[in-house]
Amino acid sequence: MTRRYEIVYIFDGALSEEQVNAHLARFHALLASPEKPEPVTQLNHWGKRTLAYPIKRKDTGYYVVTQFETQPALLAEFERAVKLEDSVIRYLLVVNEGEPPRPVTAARAFGDSDDADGPEVEL
Repeated sequence: MTRRYEIVYIFDGALSEEQVNAHLARFHALLASPEKPEPVTQLNHWGKRTLAYPIKRKDTGYYVVTQFETQPALLAEFERAVKLEDSVIRYLLVVNEGEPPRPVTAARAFGDSDDADGPEVEL
């Protein structure tokens, strides 16, 4: 039985995008199973950002948000690999419950009546 998860990585800001992609490929290979050979469902590179406070004496970090589906038994080795990687300065792994997120459109965010997808949102 597979479950949906979401992880936010903060890599060292000194890494290039190619180096980050190499680390991600290695991490995500640990999540593959025979029933789900491609576990990643969504991958978003947020890029380099200034951290709100220094983490491990770093002022910038490269953010990546990934959603994936895998068996819970495979998470132990995955988390161990992420923890041991020196270029990952922080990460957060959560169970993604509920329906998959829908992209927010400007019409839905500002409550335009032309959007028939859902109720108006008051900000």
